[in-house]
Amino acid sequence: MNVVCLDLEGVLVPEIWIAFAEATGIEELKRTTRDEPDYDVLMNHRIDILREHGLGLQQIQDVIATIDPMPGAREFLDRLKPMTQVIIISDTFSQFAGPLMEKLGWPTIFCNELVVGGDGMITGYRMRCPQTKLTTVRALHDAGLQTIASGDSYNDVGMILDSKAGFLFRTTDALKAEYPDVPAYDTYDELFDAIKAAL
Repeated sequence: MNVVCLDLEGVLVPEIWIAFAEATGIEELKRTTRDEPDYDVLMNHRIDILREHGLGLQQIQDVIATIDPMPGAREFLDRLKPMTQVIIISDTFSQFAGPLMEKLGWPTIFCNELVVGGDGMITGYRMRCPQTKLTTVRALHDAGLQTIASGDSYNDVGMILDSKAGFLFRTTDALKAEYPDVPAYDTYDELFDAIKAAL
């Protein structure tokens, strides 16, 4: 049995932190996993910036409420679901994901959790497991499933390479150059056709 494992931000919805950076005018928050391979470095940097500016979870959630899925993302998922199981494996957080999952038709998502103080300030985060995406696809393999994976960033590469088929989607030229053997697509129709062929 196959399971399609998809990244969330940059694949199905816009990058949350970029949207928040644009809403607040804080350019430093535009840095994502496309730019920084070390997630701990990236998240600690973000938390420090939020603290400096006195911004907490509520302000981020207010911006998330305005974010819609990328054009065609919901339809892409709706086409996939009758063919195969689909899991979104994301390094986002449960406190961010809810409104976005509703707009995508409530797909299954595995993500992480923020640590939030009583004052609403983000003080840390808890990952589900080390190397969350790679660890998750390997656990699915151990459960007797085969995975087909797609994502756009450095933190997606492990699950893409460890799956029976994997694809980069709307990624950077740098990642395409670094992983020239991984097919890269820019439209949902192309990605759908590639997944369908791999099933």
